[in-house]
Amino acid sequence: MTVFTCEDTFEAMMTCIYDAWASRLGHDNLRLQLEPVWQQGLFCTYVHVEADFGKAAKVVRSIQRKISYEAYRQVFLAAMSFEPDRLDAIYRFLVLGFASGRKLTQMMSRPEVVWIFELSRKANTEANYFREFTRFSQVGQVYVAHIEPKCNVTAISAAHFADRMPSEHWMMIDDNRQIAAVHPKDQAYYMTRLTQEEMEQLRRTEEEEDLYTDLWREFFESIAIEARRNSECQRNNMPLWYRKHATEFQRKARQ
Repeated sequence: MTVFTCEDTFEAMMTCIYDAWASRLGHDNLRLQLEPVWQQGLFCTYVHVEADFGKAAKVVRSIQRKISYEAYRQVFLAAMSFEPDRLDAIYRFLVLGFASGRKLTQMMSRPEVVWIFELSRKANTEANYFREFTRFSQVGQVYVAHIEPKCNVTAISAAHFADRMPSEHWMMIDDNRQIAAVHPKDQAYYMTRLTQEEMEQLRRTEEEEDLYTDLWREFFESIAIEARRNSECQRNNMPLWYRKHATEFQRKARQ
């Protein structure tokens, strides 16, 4: 068994798929796995693949042209999920897709399709959560938000805020992955990787407070009806781990 491995980025995943397919070893004789590989299997040959934007672009174009744009959308969202075996699942999905064409996304009796749809649903659901729960703090002329999603949804969620806040400078930072969506005023946003030093400086932005910070917290407390307080329902709609960077919950955390 030959195992192709790569970093956990979309470009690296698409490159890994390109190289695995081009190896002509036979789909049943290979597996794709994300790094780091904590435990190697017996009698397996491991091949590390470096990200290549040219190869990645070829895979993306092939998916869109030979299968469908919807299939590509499902692949992209599945790649952003947090399941460790998602890269191999995407590969199996594409093996079926290049043989079946545009009808792939309707083949819900096939486990390859069901699994990809499940992965993409998880990523899309979490992206929707962070469109609702992301809180920005004003630091000078820049609005800064910190999030810690399970899935890699920063770029997906950032598109929403680019549409809602086109004339503001803002940053949306994924503290887990040390990446950020940066939006200069009246320009398109872009993704960047942050150094450890930059992360330490940006974490201090949550300590910045102003009148509106307190107003938001007071509003959150004042609209609550004590007799109808339902902590379990609140946790279902906004799980505890989403609240770490939510302004309305930070006062209790600091006390």
